[in-house]
Amino acid sequence: MTAAISVAGIEKSFKDLHVLRGVDFEVERGSIFALLGSNGAGKTTLVRILATLLKADAGTATVNGYDVAIQPGDVRQSISLTGQFAAVDEVLSGRENLVLVAQLRHLKNPGEVADELLARFALSDAAARKASTYSGGMRRRLDIAMSLIGDPPIVFLDEPTTGLDPQARIEVWQTVRQLAAGGTTVLLTTQYLDEAEQLADRIAILHRGTIIQNGTLDELKELLPPAQVEYVEKQPTLEEVFLALVGDEKKEAA
Repeated sequence: MTAAISVAGIEKSFKDLHVLRGVDFEVERGSIFALLGSNGAGKTTLVRILATLLKADAGTATVNGYDVAIQPGDVRQSISLTGQFAAVDEVLSGRENLVLVAQLRHLKNPGEVADELLARFALSDAAARKASTYSGGMRRRLDIAMSLIGDPPIVFLDEPTTGLDPQARIEVWQTVRQLAAGGTTVLLTTQYLDEAEQLADRIAILHRGTIIQNGTLDELKELLPPAQVEYVEKQPTLEEVFLALVGDEKKEAA
């Protein structure tokens, strides 16, 4: 089978600002691919090109076998895009948000679709509450659930944990793992090293508009000299301290 996403020589400039300078990579179907880079590296620009929201100046890209420049309609039918900030209607309830999107996609039984996704993303108890009352993690889970209506085979997550607290980040990570386990291809952009390390099957490092390295976590680690074994007293991370103090809200709720 062809790769879920194939990118070759993509370039993009905005006047004199060269954002992408010849980007090449492929994403296997059913995998999590992390595009890692600092702010301004060109991650969001590349995702917008793959989602047919921008046109590349040069190069080619295919998504689910469709050329993004020649077959944009077929690409849009194959993907879902979740941006850096949750795009939910805060006036509506969680269920109403899902029903609305299902109706816009002309799906049969939008209520059943909504209820199924609410259960899948552990939001059933909050289904009737306005989205404005949701926590950051709940809002992001609802946003991802909305993006999955219609079962797109490929999902773009553009910095999905920006601005979230540690507990919410872990909730989103669990959701991303569930997507891949169900066969969905995930292209994840992030500037958080631990996020790429936790989630990705392959990691590409985008720097100054080009991919400077692309491989599995183990392959990238091999680029550095072998580690020396030393006895070091392990100290808990701040995240571990935070979670130990506040507890696991999901377990407490159960």
